[in-house]
Amino acid sequence: MFFALLVSSAAISGCVNSAAQLRRADEKAGEIIAQKQAQALGYTEPFTIEPPEVTLRRRLLLGQNLPYVHPGSLGARYLEEIPHWPDDGYLANGAEAVADPAGELPPLQLSLAQTLQVAARNSREYQSAKEQVFRQALALDLERNTFRNIFSSEMQTQLSTDLGGQETVTGSANSLSAALNRTFKTGAALSTRIALDLARLLTQDRSSSLGILGDATIAIPLLRGAGEHIVAEPLTQAERNVVYSIWDFERFKRTFVVGIASEYLSVLRQLDQVDNAEENYRRLVASTRRARRLADAGRLPEIQVDQAVQNELRARDRWVSATKAYERSLDAFKLTLGLPADAELYLDRDELERLARAAQDVVDESGTGHSAASGQVPPADAPIVLREPGRTGGGPYELAEDEALLLALANRLDLQISQERVYDAQRQVFVAADALQGELTLLGSARAGERRALGSAVLPDAELRPEKGFYSALLSFDPPLERTAERINYRNSYIALEQQVRDLQNLEDRVKLDVRNGLRNLLEFRETLQIQAQAVQVARRRVESTNLFLQAGRAEIRDLL
Repeated sequence: MFFALLVSSAAISGCVNSAAQLRRADEKAGEIIAQKQAQALGYTEPFTIEPPEVTLRRRLLLGQNLPYVHPGSLGARYLEEIPHWPDDGYLANGAEAVADPAGELPPLQLSLAQTLQVAARNSREYQSAKEQVFRQALALDLERNTFRNIFSSEMQTQLSTDLGGQETVTGSANSLSAALNRTFKTGAALSTRIALDLARLLTQDRSSSLGILGDATIAIPLLRGAGEHIVAEPLTQAERNVVYSIWDFERFKRTFVVGIASEYLSVLRQLDQVDNAEENYRRLVASTRRARRLADAGRLPEIQVDQAVQNELRARDRWVSATKAYERSLDAFKLTLGLPADAELYLDRDELERLARAAQDVVDESGTGHSAASGQVPPADAPIVLREPGRTGGGPYELAEDEALLLALANRLDLQISQERVYDAQRQVFVAADALQGELTLLGSARAGERRALGSAVLPDAELRPEKGFYSALLSFDPPLERTAERINYRNSYIALEQQVRDLQNLEDRVKLDVRNGLRNLLEFRETLQIQAQAVQVARRRVESTNLFLQAGRAEIRDLL
């Protein structure tokens, strides 16, 4: 009968500081991101994925007494700790943090600049985009680790009792080993280890013996899988992926800002439509009252009063619809910002007024360009010459098409990524071609000394004597007789390259199309703005004159309506 108890360092938990490891991972990723920012952008800027300790979302939920279902609604930091949680400093002690009052928070009014700041700190989409960059940096750190010196160690203590012989044999065996492994970018792999043993009998003559063993092994590929361009390809791709992620994030920030600003102004536009619908409703209420008085005085038929009432009811319907559309758009915008939909939050109406003043400047600078509106009416039989819309009076972004296309092709980061992806696909071709070769590997190993276990406790102590060690060399060759899978992969690499080239061509054409459409839209919007400005002036004159005619009895109510 044999009993044994083995205690290994691998079974011992709690010896690793998880918070320190988390900080170490953040430091490494931060160093990589700063390095790649300088490479990809020519400058560095602070980058962190840590959420702010106090978010506007939390302030709104607590300060405005808004309902929420879970502490996680306030942020991950406010979760309650679960059993065996590894990092006591990560959470803010759940229940106590939730109960901490944030103070009363009145309804907020956000300017456009403040909204952009809120979006950068609270938007879930923005946070996910930052985390994607961080994940790529962590992936690069892992790939770099492949070519670092990897140290490992292990300690073991074994207690055993053998009851199967004439005498009971009890003893212990303690071992300590340390290893160093290194993979080189040439493809060579080196593995070294040194082990110390102490075997001791606790019964009989209590003999003990010390063992020591050192060994090393190296493998050097000579054909297939040899060379930095093959071995370090995953590292090369990981390095480039971080650059791509930074470019992606930079483009995302630009489109994100434009999207937030556009949605901000869209909400204000909805609010302006509410104001227009309300003003129209008020005017129609006044018109109905006026029609009622004129009918009572016998100056207006009753049917025209009914027409006024019907228009008043339709105006109320439009006012109610516009109000609810504004509320829906505002709630949707809150979600875009990462804020609760039921938070009391309003947008600064002055932003729309500033935009209206800028639009009026465009109208004033360009002039009407229409003789009928300016009072210069040519004879009816005069030739009609239509004025083609052009860049005259255009804004700073209404560039010449050639200039705009060159700027876009030189600065669009998504197009730059697509170009680099073509180079990635080219590299995959020669990696796949390398796999078609035969495999020729040189193996070498060396070992000196001896290990000791309980059965060899009576032997003399071992010595580490290289002159009496064991050395071997092996040259193995695997001829490229069967390469079906590799041949197919090689062909697929060319297909992938052609597909990537097509993707580049498609994106380049779409960039050109976007630029051309953008220039067309700017021109159309400017022309539309000028036409609508004139239409408003004409409409105001019509309303004023028709109102006077109605009071004089020279017009009917439907003319005013």
